[in-house]
Amino acid sequence: MSVDSPTSSSSATAKASEILGPLASRNVNIGSMTTFRVGGAASLFVEISNEQQLEILRMAIIESGADVLAIGKGSNMLVADEGFDGIVVVLGMNFMKIGVDQVAEETRSLPSISLVTAGGATSLPVVARKTAANGLRGFEWAVGVPGSVGGAVRMNAGGHGSQMADVVTKAKVFDMGIDGDGKAIWVENSALEFGYRSSAISENQLVLKAQLSLDKGEVAPCEKRISEIVAWRREHQPGGQNCGSVFINPPSRSVGGEEIHAARLIEEAGLKGYRIGTAHVSTKHANFFQADQGGSAADLKALIDHVGSVVSDRFGIELLTEVKMVGF
Repeated sequence: MSVDSPTSSSSATAKASEILGPLASRNVNIGSMTTFRVGGAASLFVEISNEQQLEILRMAIIESGADVLAIGKGSNMLVADEGFDGIVVVLGMNFMKIGVDQVAEETRSLPSISLVTAGGATSLPVVARKTAANGLRGFEWAVGVPGSVGGAVRMNAGGHGSQMADVVTKAKVFDMGIDGDGKAIWVENSALEFGYRSSAISENQLVLKAQLSLDKGEVAPCEKRISEIVAWRREHQPGGQNCGSVFINPPSRSVGGEEIHAARLIEEAGLKGYRIGTAHVSTKHANFFQADQGGSAADLKALIDHVGSVVSDRFGIELLTEVKMVGF
């Protein structure tokens, strides 16, 4: 997983490397782990296999002062071509388990509800398909979201009129920073403070697993809904190297009662298909920005900035991006 051209190393990451020892790999390309598939390497890369390793990681972060970044599936992230001078953390295979139909004692009197536990590294489409195959309703929308459970909790991912806040009952969270005590704790839905594409989960926290409350139903209707969502996304959204929607839809903006979507503003600004170098606005959906194979993160960043500036100048509306910029 190493790359030939190392990123710059700082005294902080050097100190962290000493503490992490064999847990950390140096100069690992993380741009290729994002859905844009462009960008550079991380100075240190750590894949966590169990909760015991989390305390070593936390010690390294606190004692070194190195920057830390959890990347999940990298579905809403753009990594600079120069990479990230810090510690990148991902959860390993042991955090990809799904417990279907784990019903707590207090809910046994409610046979229409099932509790499902999913590891933080589990792919959302995997959870959506598995729960549907067990006749559990309420998570079908996630089949088209290429993220992890942990990342989805943190950003309150959503689609097709639903979001994580609607189904998450609690999440198991580990604080990698000085504010933590080295123990993972369960945080209830109300304390997660879900908002539009946001939550109380900070950059120093990892979501190790989440508990979902889903309705019991029939397998056939659930799987039919999965197929409908997949078909809709194929018809309306492009494939290839993109991160999904780049900009958040403007809040409280409407014309004649119709909500103004970011894609509509971009299209009306004449930017559909607009290109800067190796990046362009999709001709299929104007809020999707595509990266060419072998393209550069700098071109994508320039395109995002340009589109935001043009929309602001023309409509007086500031578009906020959903994309996390790393290393810029």
